[in-house]
Amino acid sequence: MTQAVTVRRDGDTFQARLFWLHAARLLDPESPVVRVGFETGPKGFDDIWVEYDPARSALDQYGDPLRREHMQCKWHVTPDSYGYTHLVDPEFINANARSLLQRARVAQLAYAPTGVGVRFKLVTNWRLDRNDPLREMVGNRSGAMRLDRLYGSLTDNSKAGAVRKAWREHLSIDEEELRLLARTLAFGEATDTLDVLRDNLDMLFAYVGLRRIPPNQSAFAYDDVVFQWMAQGRLDFDRSGFRAICAREDLLGSTQGGPRVYGVKSFEHAIDRLEERCHAVLDLIPAFDERYIRSDSDWESSLYPALRSFLLMAAKDQPRLRLALDAHVTLAFAAGSIINIKSGRHVELEQRSTGRRLWAADDMVSDANWPTLLAESVELCTDQPDLAVAISLTHDVSADVRRYCEATLPHVGRLLILKPGTGSGAQSVACGRHAFELADATTTSVRAARPATGAGLTHLFVAAPNAFTFFLGQRQPALGSVRLYEFDFDGGRGRSYTPSLTLPVTHLA
Repeated sequence: MTQAVTVRRDGDTFQARLFWLHAARLLDPESPVVRVGFETGPKGFDDIWVEYDPARSALDQYGDPLRREHMQCKWHVTPDSYGYTHLVDPEFINANARSLLQRARVAQLAYAPTGVGVRFKLVTNWRLDRNDPLREMVGNRSGAMRLDRLYGSLTDNSKAGAVRKAWREHLSIDEEELRLLARTLAFGEATDTLDVLRDNLDMLFAYVGLRRIPPNQSAFAYDDVVFQWMAQGRLDFDRSGFRAICAREDLLGSTQGGPRVYGVKSFEHAIDRLEERCHAVLDLIPAFDERYIRSDSDWESSLYPALRSFLLMAAKDQPRLRLALDAHVTLAFAAGSIINIKSGRHVELEQRSTGRRLWAADDMVSDANWPTLLAESVELCTDQPDLAVAISLTHDVSADVRRYCEATLPHVGRLLILKPGTGSGAQSVACGRHAFELADATTTSVRAARPATGAGLTHLFVAAPNAFTFFLGQRQPALGSVRLYEFDFDGGRGRSYTPSLTLPVTHLA
């Protein structure tokens, strides 16, 4: 009985905290969120819904404005995974008769008959099974269904065909009707813990002016108040109404008066869209097919110029600015090279790790106990001028980098391997100050390892938090000519590296 109560309370807490992640943005006049609902809307997707200003909303996976999102929130105490057959099983959502897919079909007919403008999203801390066909059909960056993969075969005698067949027969619909439904479906992996969600809310509340609850207090009033509102029949909120009800509940505090937030994204977080909380966002997702860039030449010809224009605009009148980089390592480094160490700008970075924290070069006092870098030099071909650098902060990439260099980079004479003294790992970088110091140490090691003539290219292979990579990019002039590389984490292209951007880009003014 106790376990059942705990599971239910945790599920309610999960739903409430996701509600506040969206509703709090009603207090930000520059957010595109204009209305938020709780426990109302189409059955099966009535846990939370969000309505966006059509003039400022994000675009869906096909470039059309996203007007509304309806979410089903599912919290599980124990980790597990799910696949396409779960969506036709009513027990998956603790129902007796109608499956999640059946409910999605009814909602789509009522709210998005043309398949455009509305998204129905399952948000759960379970993951899509990596061996299930559905996993390949869900976009890693947006969570939306990819119709090109769902319809990647003509017949039912394939993995994609099996999914289509099972769903068509379950719903008693034809292919065209299934296509319209699938276009509206999305799946979000809410892998953050409840405590991390609370930490994220604390940062958001400071920004929009909601009263913050000290982390040492067990009670978190926001978890309960939304259910109290529901009992009173208060189920949806617009900007003015939400501010008024928060004032009556004594939930309004003071804003931090912090810097404006500028976002850059080449992928999208499952439950934290940058457009909902940033002053401006540079959306580079259309240039990518999932993790992979559509055209290699775009790094230099279009992405870097767009990034440069966006960041110079952001920094022009802002001595302090905050960056949210939901972006590839190449773009994090390039961003630092644009707002470099001599720019005179104080930059805070939203660093996603176990939560979302603000990192800056001066966020903490330096600690002698923080891990320092260990350097190892490997001679590959003594008469060649180029230097390869394997930076292994979050995980050890040295073996992968060496194999890649030996196979494809004949001009690399030396490989420099940099690792934390305590070993690679997700917690190897403590804070922004630590990342800043490690970037300094990396620069010193690279300069010492380069040929005395200064000739040759430095090839950078980075496994590190984006804040570190940004700080390292700020030191690009001291590193000389550098080429960045992206790793194929998803395994779709051989689990190896591909070159991306070479800096400096000399033809820009």
